[in-house]
Amino acid sequence: MAVQKTAIVTGASRGIGLAIARQLGLDGYQVVVFATRPEEDCTERLNVLDEHGIDWFYVQGSLDNREDRKRLVEETVARYGRIDVLVNNAGVAPSVRADLLEMTEESFDRVMGINAKGTLFLTQMVANQMLKQEVIGKKRGTIVNVGSCSAEVSSVNRGEYCVSKAALSMITVLFADRLAGDGILVHEVRPGVIKTDMTSKVQEKYDALIQAGAFPVKRWGLPQDVADAVSAFCSDKFLYTTGNYVDIDGGFHIKRL
Repeated sequence: MAVQKTAIVTGASRGIGLAIARQLGLDGYQVVVFATRPEEDCTERLNVLDEHGIDWFYVQGSLDNREDRKRLVEETVARYGRIDVLVNNAGVAPSVRADLLEMTEESFDRVMGINAKGTLFLTQMVANQMLKQEVIGKKRGTIVNVGSCSAEVSSVNRGEYCVSKAALSMITVLFADRLAGDGILVHEVRPGVIKTDMTSKVQEKYDALIQAGAFPVKRWGLPQDVADAVSAFCSDKFLYTTGNYVDIDGGFHIKRL
C-alpha cells in the first residue's frame, strides 16, 4: 500500500490558507491545519474539508511561539508519520495602519515575529524532519511560502508588513539554496489583492482601483487562485526550479505606460 503524503498549512482556518488546505486535500494529501483560534471557533468553516472526505487534523498554536512550532511538528509526525509539504501561509498585518514616521517598535516586532522569524524557524524545523525521512516519489519535500506583492510594492502606512514580506522572499531563496541538494524544493507565491478578511476592511479602495484599471485582469483575486498555484508547486510539474516566485496578482506587477 502506497504511503500517503502529508501537508502542513499554517494559518489554514480561513481565507487563503483554508483554500490551500482544501486543494491539497483534494490532491490527495493528509492535511494538518495550524491556526491560532480554538478549533471549535473554526468548525463551520473547516466543515468544507469533511465535505470533501479529506483526512485532516487541527493543531492550535501561534507561529511566533517556539513551543507551539515544536508541538506542531511533533503532533504531525505522531499522527501521520512524516511531512512532505509545508505551506507557510500564516501572517498578520499591523493591528493599526500607521504612517512610517509613526510606526511603533512593538508593531514591528509583532509582525516580524510572526511573518518572518516564526516562518523561518518553523521551516528550519520541518526541513530537518524532512531530511530524516525516506524519499517518496521524485523529491524529498516541498516548501511553499505565501508572500505578497508587498515584498516590492511600498505601502508607507504598513511598513512593517512590507519589510516582513521582503524578508520572506529571502527566506525562500536561502532555504532553496540550502536544500536543493537534498531534494527539497522551495517556492514562493506572491498574492496581490485577494478577497479575504484581511482586505475586507479596505474593499472600497480596491474596488475603485480595479475599476480604474490598476490591474490588467480586472477582478478581485480569489483564495482559490492562490491555492491552484500552491497545488502546482507541490505537484511534480516543477522539478527543475527552486527559489523562484510567481505573482498571483492579476498582472499588477507589470510596469505600464
